Amino acid sequence: MQSKIHATAIIDPKAELDSSVEVGAYSIIEAGVKIDANTRVGSHAVIKGPTTIGKNNHIFQFVSLGEQPQDKKYIDEPTTLEIGDNNTIREFCTFNRGTTQDKGITKIGSDNWIMAYVHIAHDCNVGNNTILANNSSLAGHVDVHDFAILGGFTLVHQFCQVGSHVITAVGSVVFKDIPAYVTAAGYDAKPHGINSEGLKRRGFTTDEITYIKRAYKTLYRKGLSLEDAKKHY
Repeated sequence: MQSKIHATAIIDPKAELDSSVEVGAYSIIEAGVKIDANTRVGSHAVIKGPTTIGKNNHIFQFVSLGEQPQDKKYIDEPTTLEIGDNNTIREFCTFNRGTTQDKGITKIGSDNWIMAYVHIAHDCNVGNNTILANNSSLAGHVDVHDFAILGGFTLVHQFCQVGSHVITAVGSVVFKDIPAYVTAAGYDAKPHGINSEGLKRRGFTTDEITYIKRAYKTLYRKGLSLEDAKKHY
């Protein structure tokens, strides 16, 4: 049977690759990397461990996965990167491992569409079914929840939370948490209503969307504090 690993690829003997994994020309996969069934790795990729990658991922050329975190406090601790199943990771993406100042893990879930030049820094947690458009960047310790969409060139400051079903406009700079369902845009990013179209596409009912709109108006248009706004629901 013909090997699915190109002759020019360098695979460390301590890496663990399922027999169905494809690896393109000149890619380097180091010790401590585990890749599950039917994942494809393009040419010139560099994957360092400890990194775990699940099934059916398509990792394009020139990515860097599992590199040391860009954190001056990091002193070569054995932190990790974990990637789930069915993700598309496009060209020149960079995902760093975690740090011991947090949980020690950077985690990307499943069914995500991650476009070219996306940077995911140390200790980030990206959920499932997200879209991170070209050149989006997450600083350290950022959480992006399920079904969120970050427009191209969106920058998210460290420790921020991006809620589920959020969508940001192109070039948004996020300095504060974005609650679920909200559309945000600008420098710095401000709320601009809810992501109604996205909610419709994902099967939310008219009544559910109306309820979310009312909550949004209570939170952002009535001049209430967060605690007072919560009392309405």
